[in-house]
Amino acid sequence: MFLSRWLPGLANLLHYRREWFHADLQAGLSVAAIQIPIAIAYAQIVGLPPQYGLYACVLPMMVYALVGSSRQLMVGPDAATCAMIGGAVAPLAMGDPQRIAELSVIVTVLVGVMLIAAGVARAGFIASFFSRPILIGYLNGIGLSLLAGQLSKVVGFKIEGDGFILSLINFFQRLGEIHWLTLAIGLAGLSLLIWLPRRYPRLPAALVTVVVFTALAGLFGLDRFGVAILGPVPAGIPELAWPQSSLAETKSLLRDALGIATISFCSAMLTARSFAARHGYAINANHEFLALGVSNLAAGISQGFAISGADSRTAVNDMVGGKSQLVGIIAALVIALILLFFTAPMAWIPQAALGAVLLMAGWGLIDVKSLKTIRKLSRFEFWLCLLTTVGVLGLGVLPGIVFAVTLAILRLLYSIYQPTDAVLGWVPGIEGQVDVRQHKDARTVPGLLVYRFDDAILFFNADYFKMRLLEAVQNVEKTQVVLFDAEAVTSIDVSGIAALREVRDTLAAQGIHFAIARARGTFLRMLVRSGMAREMEEKLLFGSVRAGIRAYRVWRNRARREGAAD
Repeated sequence: MFLSRWLPGLANLLHYRREWFHADLQAGLSVAAIQIPIAIAYAQIVGLPPQYGLYACVLPMMVYALVGSSRQLMVGPDAATCAMIGGAVAPLAMGDPQRIAELSVIVTVLVGVMLIAAGVARAGFIASFFSRPILIGYLNGIGLSLLAGQLSKVVGFKIEGDGFILSLINFFQRLGEIHWLTLAIGLAGLSLLIWLPRRYPRLPAALVTVVVFTALAGLFGLDRFGVAILGPVPAGIPELAWPQSSLAETKSLLRDALGIATISFCSAMLTARSFAARHGYAINANHEFLALGVSNLAAGISQGFAISGADSRTAVNDMVGGKSQLVGIIAALVIALILLFFTAPMAWIPQAALGAVLLMAGWGLIDVKSLKTIRKLSRFEFWLCLLTTVGVLGLGVLPGIVFAVTLAILRLLYSIYQPTDAVLGWVPGIEGQVDVRQHKDARTVPGLLVYRFDDAILFFNADYFKMRLLEAVQNVEKTQVVLFDAEAVTSIDVSGIAALREVRDTLAAQGIHFAIARARGTFLRMLVRSGMAREMEEKLLFGSVRAGIRAYRVWRNRARREGAAD
């Protein structure tokens, strides 16, 4: 019980199935093959030597494999968080590489502490703002961004331009600069990546591709012909240490650490949830806060920098067929061994071969089939999905996440602003009440209008509620009593109570009584606190719609008898 709650990765590994190992070994080797050059490149964004990028992989990947709940998610350096770290530490480091390394560790530890605190505070509800269409739209945007971002590796020139559109424009404007040998390596790598899984599905296609072209680059000295290679990487593993810092420096880094923690979590959760949905299991957002926080602490104490969910490496893991968290452990061990003994051969890895692998990973993230399904089910959510993709492409991954959250909140507000409602009636053979607009043969009780509103009544939809109810009254002739079925009204605020009073008073001016059925929870408590329950008296508050109808019939029969007596 303890392991499954706090160490789900370890609990899963304790029930490991032998038949998974071959796939996990292939995936681990493939992830390591991609993680190494990416980590080295991202270290340069922070302003650190290449080995620090590898330091940010080994211990964090092992820790997340034991603590994390995602079987596919790979953690590691992320471009957005690396850029934020560089911006945070550069003004304080004053160009000193050693100071940059020390301040990066401090930021990383602060990020870890904040993420753990958020997990303890159960702030995982933040991830609930990402609906499935938004998740698909986000991954489609990430996939297209990866495709555009890796083009430079396979064409042999650096693509200028900020963002997806400008990068593509710059690419097409400079087609004449293509380095044809580099392009040939990239296309050959793509062909190998497509062909190998079909012909030899058990082979790790990504790893084989990188090894083959690394060997070719070394044997024929392809760098002499203008083919970009990775270059030398210093060997060795980090020493566990804690840097010295002043209180003033730490305070100045707190705000940056909060931003990095937010982006790190959102990026990791989007990737983790998307791949979990593909494989039929759920992710606990509160626990992921803790897992990502502990992983960042591990990155800090091993002289690395802040890490997040790595979408490209996760895509490679999924593409190769990784089955469990053992993939992360294998990849981490491979990186550690390479740091110790095999940094020399890494220098010959062609950038074009890495670009081919990442192009395939990006393509694997694009989900056109789900997009078609969403379009059939809901045009609104289809456009929401597309807008999320456009936000990631047009604004960048970091602002795109914020854009996706904003879209989710707007979608929620829109659904609450104009929720469904119904005038209720009965159809023989159908149990319970039905919407008379959808069942033309539905019967109603003469003189009684039963109205249902299907959401909370709050400040932004209170006027809409009032308008819809009064419109329903106008459409029914000779209404004597309105019975409001409040079962779906989970909450109401001061503006909602005011709207209820206005409805009651407006109806009273027309000689129509207003009653409420099935008031409960927060709605009922607000009726009592506001005094409206007392004003309406118990005879106008009913525990069920049937009870309200019975009371209406009794009242109507009594009124008829009294009228006849007069």
